[in-house]
Amino acid sequence: MNNTEGRQKNFLEELIEADLQAGKYADGIITRFPPEPNGYLHIGHAKSICLNFGLARTYGGKTNLRFDDTNPVKEDVEYVNSIKDDIRWLGFEWAQELYSSDYFEQLYQWAELLITKGLAYVDDQTQEEIRLNRGTVTQPGKESPWRNRSVEENLDLFRRMRAGEFADGQRVLRAKIDMAHPNMLMRDPLMYRIIHAHHHRTGDKWCIYPMYDYAHGQCDSIENITHSICTLEFDVHRPLYDWFIEQLGIYPSHQHEFARLNISYTMMSKRKLLQLVQEGVVMGWDDPRMPTICGLRRRGYTPESVRAFAEKVGVAKRDNVIDISLLEFCLREDLNRRAHRRMAVLNPLKVVITNYPEGQTEELEAVNNPEDASYGTRMVPFSREIYIEREDFMEDAPKKFFRLAPGREVRLRYAYLVTCTEVIKDAQGNITELHCTYDPTTRGGNAPDGRRVQGTIHWVSAQHAKPAEVRLFDRLFSVPDPNDVPEGQDWRQNINPESLRTTKAMLEPSLAEAQVGDRFQFERMGYFCVDPDTTTNQMVINRVATLKDTWAKISSK
Repeated sequence: MNNTEGRQKNFLEELIEADLQAGKYADGIITRFPPEPNGYLHIGHAKSICLNFGLARTYGGKTNLRFDDTNPVKEDVEYVNSIKDDIRWLGFEWAQELYSSDYFEQLYQWAELLITKGLAYVDDQTQEEIRLNRGTVTQPGKESPWRNRSVEENLDLFRRMRAGEFADGQRVLRAKIDMAHPNMLMRDPLMYRIIHAHHHRTGDKWCIYPMYDYAHGQCDSIENITHSICTLEFDVHRPLYDWFIEQLGIYPSHQHEFARLNISYTMMSKRKLLQLVQEGVVMGWDDPRMPTICGLRRRGYTPESVRAFAEKVGVAKRDNVIDISLLEFCLREDLNRRAHRRMAVLNPLKVVITNYPEGQTEELEAVNNPEDASYGTRMVPFSREIYIEREDFMEDAPKKFFRLAPGREVRLRYAYLVTCTEVIKDAQGNITELHCTYDPTTRGGNAPDGRRVQGTIHWVSAQHAKPAEVRLFDRLFSVPDPNDVPEGQDWRQNINPESLRTTKAMLEPSLAEAQVGDRFQFERMGYFCVDPDTTTNQMVINRVATLKDTWAKISSK
């Protein structure tokens, strides 16, 4: 999102340009990405990252990374590090690495200021009592019995809360606004709660922690954030964001909302994703089926493809659902240009070329990427025994089956024309081997006599093949909306039982040099990536995506 040329500007770009033309922000705009370090980021966060960093990049500004670490019970350094890795993988760098905890003392002092102004009070009600007394959208709330405590008493109690005199949940600090306000978030919202827990940065220094709605705007103000960009569900929070800033008389940061990213066949609930991890449904947060950024990275997605997806999705003011096929399209478009081609047989069937000299091996030239000649060529070994895909042979083939069948001729990619002469079966009638003959005059796949052969299949020399475990990943959920289940039924029933299949494949020998994270197009099979589970004794490869959108065909049936 760093280029507005050739497309219509979105409403945030128009807003920023209007601000700059009006002479605001002479030093440039400042945005921020404020993740809570309580889990791993997913594709929805990737859109927000691209938007915040992209806007700053486009308009000569900067972006802060500020961790919203105001809940010590759920936060961990593990998540902090993973978030930083994800942002850098996407291709962005922050101006400053900051934490809400950096401002705990300032936030506390501002809370005392609001108390002295009669705009905050300590409430002794339980969480349940506060909830019940908040009212409904049609009925005003009920004021707390402690709402009119004196300034002196509120300051004393709040300081004792900080000193650790009270148990978790025994008291809270609330803003004093309006219990009849039509926006229920303005009905004396909580500002501080008591949590006796160790914080990953401040240790045991604090036992009271600010709520998100109190901390967020003030942290933005401290950093002089010019455009605080949030997802659409926070639009009802904006009046409270503005209220705190106005009452404190501090730098007027402004919040702007855009539609969050919803993708078909994809679960975005962090709670439910955690459930999948804890129950062992997936291999972890970086399982290649997960929508987490680390999962996408492990599967083989490129940062360029994710940024292109965010660009194509755009910025809207209304929530909608984006077809996951668009994300897969962006990946294919990127890898088609950049991925080296290789041959790999995922379901091997042995073929013996009976008239090829025994013990002979020859090297055939193969193109690395037909989209870009600069990628050059490689040499692929060919020998008497090869493997082909089992699906590329049919014993009783229909007329329009253009692959290998008894008596039919087919082209071996980069090699020769071969004709099937015999089918070998075991005692149970299973095909175990094919015998073929080759035409030695057709090296390179073309017949000198001009005869036309419609079918071309890939292969791997059996003598030189490298075995590998290939994990065939597919969509984790089998329905467009994973949460769409009849009342009383479990959302997990929508998990796709075919989301992971494994196979023992045979690869061309050049793939033995591949490193973890390397991506390839296996000719005719799809895009694949070397998985971190690879060892010196076992190569593990993930399917990133098929060559075409097979789900579109499935869903249309």
